[in-house]
Amino acid sequence: MNWRVLPGILGVVMIYLCITLSIMLSPWFSWTANALSDLGHPAKSTAAPIFNFGLAVGGILVALYAVSAMAGRAKYSAIFLAVTGISLTLVGVFNESWGWLHFAVSVVFFSFACLTLFAYSIEMRSLLAALSAIIGLLAWFFYRLDVSQLGVAVPELISSLAATAWFLYDNYLPTRKPAATRA
Repeated sequence: MNWRVLPGILGVVMIYLCITLSIMLSPWFSWTANALSDLGHPAKSTAAPIFNFGLAVGGILVALYAVSAMAGRAKYSAIFLAVTGISLTLVGVFNESWGWLHFAVSVVFFSFACLTLFAYSIEMRSLLAALSAIIGLLAWFFYRLDVSQLGVAVPELISSLAATAWFLYDNYLPTRKPAATRA
């Protein structure tokens, strides 16, 4: 196994484990009324330490993966992914109680997540990265059209899961050994 991919895998596990645990500990959370970041507001959520810790540590691990494992094969995408990871860390550090600053780092995070996918789709000719970016953009587009009664947590989750599908696939690729060639 290529140990340089471990931070990326651990980062994703940390992020989703802490989000899931925070939702389970927050019976007030509603997919029709809340943002995921509502789980990180220290005055409104008892799960805030778990949620914010998961985003902060997970973001650092994703950034570490970008510079250690991805940079050698997808230089520009790795730069975008490192900024994505750092901005996710900032979403956890500057939680919802920081108001406009939290909103700004959240916009940076989701924007760079999408830019990372497009950069990778071009740099590595990855159809999965392109499709993940398009799915994420469509989730935000339909949310902005207000075609449903769903809260902002839904496009946050859809765009994150689409990016995660690409991310885990990218993490898996470097760990596979090439098939033996015949002489």
